[in-house]
Amino acid sequence: MTVGEPVGEDTQPYAPPVDTGEAVGSAVSRLTITLGYGPSLFDHRFGLAARKPAALAQLPPLPNENPDPDYTGGDLCVQACSDDPLVAFHAVRNLARIGMGVVEHHWMELGFGRTSATTTGQQTPRNLLGFKDGTRNIKAEQAELMDGYVWVGPETDHPWLRGGSYLIARKIRIFVENWDRDYLQDQENVIGRAKVSGAPLSGGTEFTAPDFAATGSGGQPAIPAHAHVRLASFERNGGTRILRRGYSFTDGIDPQAGTLLGGLFFIAFMKDPAQFIRLQTALADDSLNEYIQHTGSAVFACPPGLRPGQHWGDTLFT
Repeated sequence: MTVGEPVGEDTQPYAPPVDTGEAVGSAVSRLTITLGYGPSLFDHRFGLAARKPAALAQLPPLPNENPDPDYTGGDLCVQACSDDPLVAFHAVRNLARIGMGVVEHHWMELGFGRTSATTTGQQTPRNLLGFKDGTRNIKAEQAELMDGYVWVGPETDHPWLRGGSYLIARKIRIFVENWDRDYLQDQENVIGRAKVSGAPLSGGTEFTAPDFAATGSGGQPAIPAHAHVRLASFERNGGTRILRRGYSFTDGIDPQAGTLLGGLFFIAFMKDPAQFIRLQTALADDSLNEYIQHTGSAVFACPPGLRPGQHWGDTLFT
């Protein structure tokens, strides 16, 4: 599918088609597929308990969350990314169809509009808050940072995961009506950046490093003490960094409140889930918490990519 070919060739006219067909004729649109293994996969069912990485565990309770069991956990993760949502849906649909009778759906989210730049050639996108997102995100070209914070290395207790990464997914609802009624200056104080330019409130342009010691009028911090960029910064968290690769989402209308259901489908990669736990714990007093809530959560161990002739699970099951 990632090279534009159908799932298989139909040779039996009286059997269901091998490929579901909705993407026939569509461009590949840079389709990629990532697979991950959840902590629950390593229970008694498949004899994998001895191969479970020590770092792979359900996340502990974290600030500002109210997880919905219908959007939490999972044995397997399939992430399909494409410039065309039809192509991404086709990939997930056909993999689920192939697994019918062996696997069943647990939860799914369709994201749109990436919310963080991951390469130096990309412009910084905006999230549903209207702010640029991911200005200080690790970029793929930063090999030293990728090795230090994203790729699992020799520190793992299981060689099958070396060269892979941990994926953390969080469904974060944004109460957009509340946010939209807030005045501009307060929105900027909540985030710690100018809304249009993306520059830190301490001055400069978007990519100017925030000066957390800078003061403004009245001697108050230029970047407020509880601003999101301050509390989430690697300077404040012992250098801890992660590779964010999230998307916006919408689930329509809240049938009880009549408000929009949407937010951030937060996805991030790291060499140890402890990195995310540290950062999220540091956000307990984040001013942004007034406008968001984490409602879904999952963590997965993603093995390294496949070489020709390999199959998903080769390194885990052999």
